[in-house]
Amino acid sequence: MTGGAWLELIASGLITGGIYALVALGLNLQYGLMRILNIAHGEFLMVGAYLTWMAQSTWGLSPLWMIPLSFAAMMALGMAIHALCFRRLSATSPNLDIFEARGLMVAFGLMFLVQNFASYMWGGDLRGYDYLTDPVKFGDAQFAGNKLLVFALALVFSLALMLVLRFTLLGKGVRALMQSPTGAQLVGIDTKRLHPLMFGVGLGLSGVAGCLLSMAYTITPSMGEPYTVTALIVITLGGFGSMGGALAGGLLLGVVEALGMHFTNPSLKALLSYGIFIAVLLLRPRGLFAK
Repeated sequence: MTGGAWLELIASGLITGGIYALVALGLNLQYGLMRILNIAHGEFLMVGAYLTWMAQSTWGLSPLWMIPLSFAAMMALGMAIHALCFRRLSATSPNLDIFEARGLMVAFGLMFLVQNFASYMWGGDLRGYDYLTDPVKFGDAQFAGNKLLVFALALVFSLALMLVLRFTLLGKGVRALMQSPTGAQLVGIDTKRLHPLMFGVGLGLSGVAGCLLSMAYTITPSMGEPYTVTALIVITLGGFGSMGGALAGGLLLGVVEALGMHFTNPSLKALLSYGIFIAVLLLRPRGLFAK
């Protein structure tokens, strides 16, 4: 292989891994903070993708304008879902284990509800649009402009979340709750306000990921579920509750998948992902980057 071919292969993995990381960060935020394993997370990515496609194909609105709109819409929807479902579960569950189990069942219901709603609204056909498809050359390698933009924006949003969690008072409160929920509440952190806000931010990031995906790939009502599974693999790689680990794990998984599919067979993508998932669970169950 030439140097340009290697660069294209690695870049393809990083582009995919950037999306993986962005989806995983939102899911990791929900689970690490509230112990909500939201397996419907990817379905809201799908809704964000459809909203972007609809705005672009109907009104000619640039998908870049839809990024903040989709984030706001999914964040508001997430806060409403938390208030209607998970807040009541938290109040009525006698302990954390029962809350996690009940929350998982609710998330299953949400997954099928959103999938069927999307099928009813937009049908089951493949949807898509052309956006920045002209190739961009870097030496001997060339890449589609939309995929480079997707990677750049996914990285920007991922790093922005990590900076907020690291350097703001809000972020310190979130990290305190992740480390010691009881201790954080004893020093005055209000979980009744912080939990729905962060659940909404998690879904907002999923909506942003859907916007980005719609720029470069076709979309269907069933596209969200594989991204939820991949996000769980990424979180396992990086360590539950570790935002830096989720970013590193997403990029790493994307590159490993790209290399593995190139040197073996594209149909083995799921085998590669689940093989890595099982190996990490057996050899380093706390994740590759967990502190």
